[in-house]
Amino acid sequence: MFIFGELFMALAYLVSAVCTILTWLLVARIVISWFPVDPYHSIVQFLYQVTDPILVPFRKLPLRIGMLDLSPIIAFMVIFFVRNVLVGIFRGIAIQFGTV
Repeated sequence: MFIFGELFMALAYLVSAVCTILTWLLVARIVISWFPVDPYHSIVQFLYQVTDPILVPFRKLPLRIGMLDLSPIIAFMVIFFVRNVLVGIFRGIAIQFGTV
C-alpha cells in the first residue's frame, strides 16, 4: 500500500508543478501584452497557444473595466483553487496509504 501512497504524493507534486508553470506562463503573457511585440514570433505564439484555453472561457464573461481585462485575475484564482483542492485530495489519499 506504500506504493499507492507514493503514487498519490507524486500526483500531488505533478499537479502543483503544472499549476505553477501555468501561472508563470499567464504572468509572461500579461507582461508581453504591455509591450509592442510581434504576434507571429514563436515564443509569443507558444504563450498564446498555452494560455488561450485558460483565458477564453473567462473572456466570455463581462470582466472588462474600460481597457482593463480582469479575466487573468479570475484565471489565477481558479488555478490556485484547483491546485489547492487537488493537491489536498492527493496528499490526503497518500497519507491514508501510509506515506508521511
